[in-house]
Amino acid sequence: MSEILNRITEDTKAAMKAGKKDELSVLRMISSEAKNKRIEAKVEALTDDQMIEVLSSAKKRRAEAAETYDKGGRAELAEKERAEMVVIERYLPTQLSDEELGKVVADAIAKTGASSPKDMGKVIGMVMGQIKGQADGSRVSALVKSKLTG
Repeated sequence: MSEILNRITEDTKAAMKAGKKDELSVLRMISSEAKNKRIEAKVEALTDDQMIEVLSSAKKRRAEAAETYDKGGRAELAEKERAEMVVIERYLPTQLSDEELGKVVADAIAKTGASSPKDMGKVIGMVMGQIKGQADGSRVSALVKSKLTG
């Protein structure tokens, strides 16, 4: 079983004992999504990399929902989504700073010999393989694009 999933299971038990209903709800949702991913992948147990995928997509959905609620004037629901994101982020790897990500991208560009935006796919693939959940794909894509066009 994934180390991340073990932590989530332990934190679920602790949240139950402490009566933290909001946190418990998020942790159960994550566990459910992990179970669905495990069934979909037809594996006995998820790896940490697969758990990072589950958590990243859950975080992304919360961010999109919060933005939609903000646009619709539903601040209380947007705040609830952001609170859920905070719980999810506890289980994700620490995000790279712009400077650190820039170094990884520059290194990948040098290794692949990329020189134009046509080579973005190769660079992004290499970067995403190295950082494993430490930066959002859209952030990586924007940085690679700016380095290859500018």
